[in-house]
Amino acid sequence: MTKLKLGPIVDEKPVMVTIELPAAVNRDLVAYAEVLGRETGQPIPDPTKLIAPMVQRFMATDRAFAKARSGT
Repeated sequence: MTKLKLGPIVDEKPVMVTIELPAAVNRDLVAYAEVLGRETGQPIPDPTKLIAPMVQRFMATDRAFAKARSGT
């Protein structure tokens, strides 16, 4: 089985943000949601719910961002 970078989606109080995605990115987002749903056993009815955890994971693993954020 494939090990995806995202795990189960945590439901928090959202902040509304509107973005436009290229069609190819949207198709990949939908495909990712399908794979994640199969892997976790929890269907992802709204693939846009993956955007926030993806961005969060990206920022959490960006060493240059962490360094800049800490001011060192």
